Amino acid sequence: MTRRHYNYKNGPAEIQPHSIAKHRILQSYLAAYYQTLVGGGRRDEFKLTVVDGFAGCGRYVLKGAKELSDGSPLILLRAAKEATYKINQGRQKPVNVDITHFFIEADKQGCALLKQVLIDEGYGDKLDKSIVLRQSKFEDEISNVLSFVRRKTPRSGRSIFILDQYGYNQVPLSQLRQILALSNAEIILTFGVDSLLNFANDASFKEQLNRINLPDIFKGRTLDEIKESEHDWRLFVQSCLYQHLVVGSGAKFFTPFFIRNNDGHGDYWLLHLSQHPRARDVMTEVHWQNSNYFIHYGGAGLNMFHMNGYDSAFDANLSGQSTLDFVFDDVARQASISLMTDQVARILHQQECGLSFGDLFMGTCNTTPASKAIYKDSLGELLTNKQICIMTKVGGQRFSSQQIVDSDHIVLAPQKSFSF
Repeated sequence: MTRRHYNYKNGPAEIQPHSIAKHRILQSYLAAYYQTLVGGGRRDEFKLTVVDGFAGCGRYVLKGAKELSDGSPLILLRAAKEATYKINQGRQKPVNVDITHFFIEADKQGCALLKQVLIDEGYGDKLDKSIVLRQSKFEDEISNVLSFVRRKTPRSGRSIFILDQYGYNQVPLSQLRQILALSNAEIILTFGVDSLLNFANDASFKEQLNRINLPDIFKGRTLDEIKESEHDWRLFVQSCLYQHLVVGSGAKFFTPFFIRNNDGHGDYWLLHLSQHPRARDVMTEVHWQNSNYFIHYGGAGLNMFHMNGYDSAFDANLSGQSTLDFVFDDVARQASISLMTDQVARILHQQECGLSFGDLFMGTCNTTPASKAIYKDSLGELLTNKQICIMTKVGGQRFSSQQIVDSDHIVLAPQKSFSF
């Protein structure tokens, strides 16, 4: 089903449970990532631009309930406030956390409601200063926003773009590439994959792909041929689409998961595209910490196409948690550690001189649901069994995988020799 635009004529629009889950992830991710970026060292200032390209009206009515639910602008502002407090805990000289928020909303009534919500919440004095509100389409603002980012942080271009588009064709690949040309930009993109697939035929599908600047993702095969030959044609198409999308965006690191609705197939992807492994790892940790809201399509370990997802049917706050084949829980964690222990050992057998922990993580993290913590636990199993040695860059040796850092070198342990 094609996603409908919100109707703001009668005030706050209705919001679905899966959107509430998405907002939880946004707040958890941003609050944690800001602290990771600032770190514990000495610094006077931290600059960042956060762009909400489809900001909405600020508050919504939760479907089936009467209470109001905060929209993404308030979620983003709350995450910044929470992070600023935690960053400066115990510091004699507080860090000046300088975050500029852009809230862009094309709908005139929605933008007016958002402005009033921001004023009601005490942000009125920040409008046109650290909060920039624009009644416009994102495509018409992207050049101005990117120019602002380059002026604010000319060296790093540090920015986060929240692009919760309607459907799938409002943010073409060319815009993703523009954003990720900044060395420290990242994108959290909603992509309505079912909106693309539900009514797809060869002619319409090719036309829609052209609208978002994607090439022939099937390498000459027609959609009708794929429907006839592939056991699960939807999953096959999603796999091709996903791979072309993330590679074509120019992102070095990416993390996908499903936001599912009870009305049909997985409605949306939430794609996290970034240029730094720290961003990818924090997002993955958020997945594991919010296990009630995610399911994982694929398996534990490395080297598979994986889709992670939220399904409102499995939201403990709404209907109770059910068991799926792979959820982000303790069972899944142990399965990941067990499988990755064997896979990492195989990788090391192929590397005669070993490799650094940073290279191991960056070279494989896009193909696994595992976080850095799970990588370390897998190495811990190998270390306990005396299958590997972990050496520091100054020649020391690690006896605990939990102490490992990116520059540490991992090698297979010398094999014992026997004389006969």
